[in-house]
This record gives sequence, C-alpha cells and structure tokens, in this order.
Amino acid sequence: MSTYVDGMVEATQLASAAGDQDPQVGLRAVAALRKLLEQLESVQVRSARVNGWSWQEIAAELGVSRQAVHKKHGRQ
Repeated sequence: MSTYVDGMVEATQLASAAGDQDPQVGLRAVAALRKLLEQLESVQVRSARVNGWSWQEIAAELGVSRQAVHKKHGRQ
C-alpha cells in the first residue's frame, strides 16, 4: 500500500509542477509524467492480458487500434 500511496503523491506533485510558470520545471514534470504514464499503461495492459482480455478489448479502452496496442505491448 505504501508504494501505491507514494506513487500517487509523486503523480500529484508532478501534475502540479507541470503547471509551473517556470518552463524548465514544467517541462521536466511533463517528461516525468509521460514516463509514469507509459509505466502505468504497461502494468494495466499486462494485467488485462493475464485476466484474459483480448488485444481488441484493451485497444478499445485505450482508444487506439488493436494493431497499435499489440505492436506496443505484444512482447510483454
């Protein structure tokens, strides 16, 4: 639970920093959020596959094509 809470605090802090008036602070936060988002997507796609979801179902939830999600996550 602690790791989850720590991650949520970090995400909240990054989201706040992304709106900073200093472009250096804001852009660094955006880059960190992008990395975090990619990691979260991978975790959720892996979870969906373990739970029997098809690539089409995952793609529909992510708002992308089946081919795109399979190309990105198919080797996991």
